[in-house]
Amino acid sequence: MTPDAARTPDGWTLGLDEAGRGSLVGPLVLGGCLVRNRDLGGLRAIGVRDSKLLSPARREEVYRALGAVGRRYSLSLPPAEVDRWVARGRLNALEAHGFARLIRRSGATAVCVDACDPVADRFGRTVAALAGTGVSVDARHRADREVPVVGAGSIVAKVRRDRAIRALARSLGASVGSGYPSDATTVEFVRRWLAERRDRPGWVRWSWRTVETLMPRVPLRTLDSEWR
Repeated sequence: MTPDAARTPDGWTLGLDEAGRGSLVGPLVLGGCLVRNRDLGGLRAIGVRDSKLLSPARREEVYRALGAVGRRYSLSLPPAEVDRWVARGRLNALEAHGFARLIRRSGATAVCVDACDPVADRFGRTVAALAGTGVSVDARHRADREVPVVGAGSIVAKVRRDRAIRALARSLGASVGSGYPSDATTVEFVRRWLAERRDRPGWVRWSWRTVETLMPRVPLRTLDSEWR
């Protein structure tokens, strides 16, 4: 039996969320945490919150604690793959397919996911259909804040994306910030890279409009300038 075909015994719930959906640099990471139902009530006690409400150091601590109470899963989607789906207006569909892969990998049959679709139920039905028969998906808005097991999934996603960003910074020999367009360090790094290198690095999300504003402008050539 393949890992994707394996089924976890009843009495477990998988929480799913993402990190990096709106980033300029680095991957979109989908994260999941599979927890026994009898342990769900204790997630708040070990510090589980929406990952955005925790400091990086605290996220790492809670991430390690989750390894003792559940099973952690993630899927990293590189910028080029995200760009391909964005070009077809199907970013939500990319997330649905990715979440379905994590469901099959974990063997979960009971799932709660933070919905990126304006219609949460529709997103849940899509994920369930992609995951296969026998899977029940509860999709909600703000689930990362309101449902602890989804908060756990958000921590897995965020920690693994943060690690990917740190690894990228080490490979480039410079700080790239958080990778988001709201981060001045990230924007300045990308601006300098594009101005100095004039290439299309694979770690940039080229489908994001932010990149257009950072591209170096080529001066217009006029007849007067030809004679100067």
